[in-house]
Amino acid sequence: MTRVLGLDPGLAETGYGVIEVRRGMYVHVDHGCISTSAELPTGQRLEKIQREILEVIRRFRPSSAGVESLYFAKNISSAIPVAQARGVLLLTLAQTGIPAREFAPQEIKMAISGTGRASKFQVQDLVRLLIGLPELPTPDHAADALAAAICCYNTRSSEALILGSADV
Repeated sequence: MTRVLGLDPGLAETGYGVIEVRRGMYVHVDHGCISTSAELPTGQRLEKIQREILEVIRRFRPSSAGVESLYFAKNISSAIPVAQARGVLLLTLAQTGIPAREFAPQEIKMAISGTGRASKFQVQDLVRLLIGLPELPTPDHAADALAAAICCYNTRSSEALILGSADV
C-alpha cells in the first residue's frame, strides 16, 4: 500500500488530501483545509499551518507528497503569502523525511485530465471519479490537494517503470 499526501499551499487556506493506492486503484483517505485568520500575525498563521500539517503527517504517515508550485498571473504581492506557506510546508516535509515533489498547476491538470487547460470543475469531477467519492471534493483547495497527490503518485510510478524500480 502506498499513501500520498497532496498539498495546495496558501496562507489563508492550505488544502491537503491523502490518498492510498491499493492494487492499482486510488482510494480516498482524507482531505480538508487548514484555515488561518487574517487577524493573526503572519508568523502565527505559518505556525498554525505547520502544527496542523504535522498532525496530518502523524495521523496518516504518507510515504511521499505532491505540492502545488507557486503560480501567479498578475499580482506578485498575492504570491508572497503563498510562497511563505509553501516554504513552511516544504520545510516540514523535509524535517519529517517525506520526499516532496513540486508540480505546476498545469502539470497537475495534465495528470488528472490529459490537458493543462482543464477547468477547475473538470479537475474536481475527475478527482471525484478517480478516488470514488459520491460528490465533488470540497473545498476547492482540498480538491486541488487531492489532485496533487494523484499527480505525485502517477509521476512516481512512471519514474519507477522507466528506471525499473519495484518501489512504487
